[in-house]
Amino acid sequence: MALRNHSTIMEFILLGLSSDPHVQALLFVLFLLVYLLTLTGNVTMMLVIGADSHLHTPMYYFLSHLSFLDLCFSSVTVPKMLENLLSKRKTISVESCLAQVSFVFITAGTEAYLLSVMAYDRYVAICQPLLYGQVMSKQRYVLLVWGSWSLGILNTLINVLLATKMDFCDTHIIPHYSCELPSLFLLSCSDVSTNLIVMFCSLIPHGLVTSLSIFFFYASIVSTILSITSTSGRSKAFSTCSSHLTTVILFYGSGFLRYFMPTSGSSLELVFSVMYSVVIPMLNPLIYSLRNKEVKAALQRTLGKYLQRFQRQNTER
Repeated sequence: MALRNHSTIMEFILLGLSSDPHVQALLFVLFLLVYLLTLTGNVTMMLVIGADSHLHTPMYYFLSHLSFLDLCFSSVTVPKMLENLLSKRKTISVESCLAQVSFVFITAGTEAYLLSVMAYDRYVAICQPLLYGQVMSKQRYVLLVWGSWSLGILNTLINVLLATKMDFCDTHIIPHYSCELPSLFLLSCSDVSTNLIVMFCSLIPHGLVTSLSIFFFYASIVSTILSITSTSGRSKAFSTCSSHLTTVILFYGSGFLRYFMPTSGSSLELVFSVMYSVVIPMLNPLIYSLRNKEVKAALQRTLGKYLQRFQRQNTER
């Protein structure tokens, strides 16, 4: 088994965000609140979409998977970061580190593909509204979602299986709060040229193709919206895709800034990483709930049903 090759170094040290105990205590409270908000927001979004029949449409099916991905993405890194903020010895085993890399790859990769699928959904809804029901049939939109998951998992298997063959001999300090593949390349004492080539080749469909497809879809959407004569029609058409466009800008903007800068553990790199893996999963349910009338209405209906059920149970007692 390839994991047995890691006999020289059995664990890494994660330097985290700060070495100051007072700053660590403040960061623990801050990120604990962020994580709790992330859990609450994304679980609420999934429950509301599942419970309200008005939201059983392709767009909200995609959104429920996005919420699940954000929940997983945050849960991969934040609990370990919170643990290390309270610990004097901030270590992670090689196997756990590789497992964390795997889940980061799966969630981030799948989310990139899913965001491009959601852009395609908005493109069909705005540019080809008469064909929307035919193009976005249940069979097709379910297939698009599971295709996103399959591509994310395939991308992970290709990169992480190669990573398990790396040897770590001398340096075992990661200048970061979590394990990421570029950081491990710098620690390896074996040849990682193949790993680098495979990673960059996989980043082309993962990042470039998905971002270009989103750009194409939104260029067509903007062109269609501008051709609408009425102001109310333009406003209604734009409101249907504004939340998704905000999510795309945040996800791809912070992701490109994070992964296209040298891995050095600099303050700027850590800021973009926190934005990418901690803050955005918290913001997405807020973006979709605060700027979406259908979600807000569904949330009110769902809360109303639970309150009525609770009151009925109390009166029966």
